[in-house]
Amino acid sequence: MRDEIEAVLSEVQKVIIGKRGVAEKLLMAILSRGHILLDDVPGVGKTTLAVTMGRAMGLDYRRIQFTPDVLPSDITGFSIYNKQTGAFDYKPGVVTEANILLGDEINRTSSKTQSALLEAMEEGQVTVDGVSHRLKTPFAVIATQNNVGTAGTQQLPYAQIDRFLIRVSVGYPDRESQMAIIRDRQRENPADHVEQVVDCAGVLRMQDEVTEVTVKDSVIAYITELAMATREHPMAELGVSPRGALSVCRMAKAAAYVRGRDYTVPEDVQAVFSDVCAHRIVLSQQARIKQVAAEQILAEVLKKTPVPDGKA
Repeated sequence: MRDEIEAVLSEVQKVIIGKRGVAEKLLMAILSRGHILLDDVPGVGKTTLAVTMGRAMGLDYRRIQFTPDVLPSDITGFSIYNKQTGAFDYKPGVVTEANILLGDEINRTSSKTQSALLEAMEEGQVTVDGVSHRLKTPFAVIATQNNVGTAGTQQLPYAQIDRFLIRVSVGYPDRESQMAIIRDRQRENPADHVEQVVDCAGVLRMQDEVTEVTVKDSVIAYITELAMATREHPMAELGVSPRGALSVCRMAKAAAYVRGRDYTVPEDVQAVFSDVCAHRIVLSQQARIKQVAAEQILAEVLKKTPVPDGKA
């Protein structure tokens, strides 16, 4: 399994230079059957990262550019009357044809269109005119959003943002990586040389193997204590929900798997805790006034919560 993981990451690093940690977290989320929100400024490679990951894993991907005029039916599909048969024929939307759906700038479209993704993300299906249509497996949404405050953006509804397993930022490259990016693109695009190293069946197998990763009671207790600490924090109006705690466990199992283990340790939880939970924290008014970030709250919770010794 380690060889497959390294092969995928190696292909991604042909294009996304100096961001192995971000690529690992995307891979963990996909192997956890989760969805990813890439939250960053324009131009740092969010879309390129998602496309490259899909190519390396042999997954069908579709891209939709979210704009204010995108309709829910563009995502879910629609029914149209066929006068020859006297019945309504279903015309698939973009979500029904993809293993990976890349939703570019999701916070530029209307809340109604954003909500059209909820059933697909939660249940792996879409319902049109009372008829349910199953999506391909595996299925993952990788949505990008620009920071709220840029022109034409709006906040995602909490019910939808909670469906994303993780939220990560790509960030600017360091000096050496920036030079390498410019140098490598003088005559060709490195993305054209990305090779498929895993197929769809291989991804499904790895997802099943992640599910079988062992989580001891001591680690479960650790996740529980962390989640409860966020709920009691004075700077948080809403802490990590039960779904959020389950998401931490899923990602910790994937982190262990990517690192070559079939069991989790507290360090796996610590590695993914902020990425899984920061977008689920609703800050109190006091925190907003003092400009306290959710990541600061989570870092404090990690620091103060005792780490199990791993014997239980």
